[in-house]
Amino acid sequence: MLNDVKVVICGKEYKMKTAESPNYVFALARTLEAKIEEILESSSGASPYTAAIMVALGILDDLNKSSKRLDNIRDQAKEYVDEAGKARIERDAALKEIEVLNSKIVQLENLVKLKQLKDSI
Repeated sequence: MLNDVKVVICGKEYKMKTAESPNYVFALARTLEAKIEEILESSSGASPYTAAIMVALGILDDLNKSSKRLDNIRDQAKEYVDEAGKARIERDAALKEIEVLNSKIVQLENLVKLKQLKDSI
């Protein structure tokens, strides 16, 4: 369901329909306005439009860097999963080898007992 939300940024009203909650959209608008005001205060003569463009560029920069970090984390997680799969295969092979060796130990112990029995007769 879409919500009708009305926000005011730098004195201008914006109406939108969004699937997000109104409180979420209001929080975004407050954050955006604060960033614009910060630039307006630090740059004498900058218009709200110019400040909005500067904020947008900063946010896009943050988004691109975050996306790259997320991609790196995904790649690293995939490597960990692959390594875990290889380790599981190696563990399974080692367990099978242990079974085979335990079976050989039992056979050898039986042969020793048989030889001892033969020698005692």
